[in-house]
Amino acid sequence: MSFYIDNVKHFDIKNEDMGDEQFPIGKVLARIRRFVARKRAPICTEIAETARDPFKILISCILSLRTKDKTTAGAAERLFARGSTPEQILAVPGQELEKLIYPVGFYRNKAASIRDICRVLREEYHGKVPDSLEELLKLKGVGRKTANLVLTLGFRKYGICVDTHVHRISNRLGYIRTKTPHETEFMLRAKLPKRYWIEYNDLLVTFGQNLCKPVSPHCSICPVKPCCKQAGVKIHR
Repeated sequence: MSFYIDNVKHFDIKNEDMGDEQFPIGKVLARIRRFVARKRAPICTEIAETARDPFKILISCILSLRTKDKTTAGAAERLFARGSTPEQILAVPGQELEKLIYPVGFYRNKAASIRDICRVLREEYHGKVPDSLEELLKLKGVGRKTANLVLTLGFRKYGICVDTHVHRISNRLGYIRTKTPHETEFMLRAKLPKRYWIEYNDLLVTFGQNLCKPVSPHCSICPVKPCCKQAGVKIHR
């Protein structure tokens, strides 16, 4: 499973818990952690485990948007075999770059974004990926989800990456009540104990892909069912 789940002890936890006394988030995450330990990690986490390279993690995150992990994995492998630095990827002709990452979703737009990111990294950051949320958000095609994931996976810095799984499951559990992923990130920043920030996305994405699915989740075998409010669940297995 994830490098970050297996190595939480490497992070220096300075903040005290800010948890909800009425919701046992620590117990819930411990049960999810045990469940996902037997499952395959999300593709960006797998790349982080093998490469430990913020640049590869950043580009992989761009490729993964609205794309299945298997497709992302193939595209990333082809692309990084051709070039694994901003300078090397800038040397790849535009049409070839598109072919390398096809069939990821919106591959033409992503190819253009990747080229622009590589150019900016070369010209403004000495070819290195910046390690702050503010600077990452200046890069074309990089939103808060991607920026936070690069911080946590690439630099082992605190961040809360919120995708559809994190937003859905956090609300389904009844831990928070928000309407958008943006609201979810800031609610979790205020409420979730900081010791869980690094692994939270990894845990909930894997949990959501394998058991707590968007439609008809497997509630009958869910390890956190006693703690879950099943908010919004109309049909389950």
